Amino acid sequence: MKKIFLTLYICCISALSFSQSKLVGGGCEGCELYTDGMPSTLSWKTEIAQDEKGEKLQISGIIFKRDGKTPAVNVILYIYHTDNDGLYKATPTQKHAKRHGRLRGWMKTDSTGHYQFTTIKPATYPNTKFLAHIHPTIKELDKNEYYIDDYVFEDDPNMTDKEKKSMPNRGGNGIIKLTKNREKVWIGQRNIILGLNIPNYK
Repeated sequence: MKKIFLTLYICCISALSFSQSKLVGGGCEGCELYTDGMPSTLSWKTEIAQDEKGEKLQISGIIFKRDGKTPAVNVILYIYHTDNDGLYKATPTQKHAKRHGRLRGWMKTDSTGHYQFTTIKPATYPNTKFLAHIHPTIKELDKNEYYIDDYVFEDDPNMTDKEKKSMPNRGGNGIIKLTKNREKVWIGQRNIILGLNIPNYK
C-alpha cells in the first residue's frame, strides 16, 4: 500500500513540475493577482497615485511583438510598487491583492502598442540596498500571465555595474533613464518586446 501511495505521489509531483515547465515564463508567483480588482474596461494609460506623497513619475512606451518591430495590440500590462516609505501598504477598505499594496494599475495597449502610467517614484525597501522598482506583469490574449524585468532607475544610488549585468532582460532592458520636465515630473520610457528572454515562449 505504501508503495502505491509513493508511486502516486511521485506521479503527481512529476506532472506538476512538467506543467510548470510548460508555462510561458516558467511560472510566476503572485502574477495571478493581476486580475484581482482589475477594472472591466482598460485604457492604454492610467494614473494610480493621486494625492500620494512622493515625486511624480510618468513612464510610457510601446509593446512590440516578438519581432521587435510590430506593435502588439490589446496586451494587458499590470504594475504595482511600493509607496514613498518603501512599503506595500493597503488602505483599510482595500480588499484586492493586499500583497501588492494600494499602488497598482492596469493598461491595455492601443492600436499602436502604446502604454503609459503616471504614479510616484517608488522607494526601496526600508533598511536595504535593494533597487527601487516597479513590478510588471504581462498578459497576452493567448498566453498565461508572466513577469518581465522590473522597472528600475539608472540614477538609483544602489545601482551598480554588478546589478546591471545581473539583469535577465526579460522583455528587454528595464533600466529607465529619468529626466524631469517643467512640471517637475520624472519622465521615462521603456519599450517592451514580447517573448524576449521568456522561457517556453512560442
